[in-house]
Amino acid sequence: MRKLFLIAAVFTASACASPKDRIAEGLTGYGVAEAPAQCVGAQLQRSLSLGQLQELGRVASATRARDPDPSRLTIDDFLRAASEVRDPRIAIEVAKAAGRCNLSPLGFAPAKYEMDDA
Repeated sequence: MRKLFLIAAVFTASACASPKDRIAEGLTGYGVAEAPAQCVGAQLQRSLSLGQLQELGRVASATRARDPDPSRLTIDDFLRAASEVRDPRIAIEVAKAAGRCNLSPLGFAPAKYEMDDA
């Protein structure tokens, strides 16, 4: 009986977690460092509605299920999932949050410019 009570308490606590905390927990569970994960969670909670966050979560879960390595979620995977949502604002806000939180996509390399001294 006590074991059942502890399990219920854990589920109740996670159900009461804020969207920011849930996003951060999900991201850290897939290998994103704690500080950037908290940052992304805060940014998305501020800029998206609960419905938009739920839609992003559904699409991210479906994307992970198709991933050859579903145990690891990269920022590229997260951006790709966001781009699959019908609401374009979600993809924009995810990209902005990644940029503000210093999470560069793995396939992204800033261009190098050579400047003449002349």
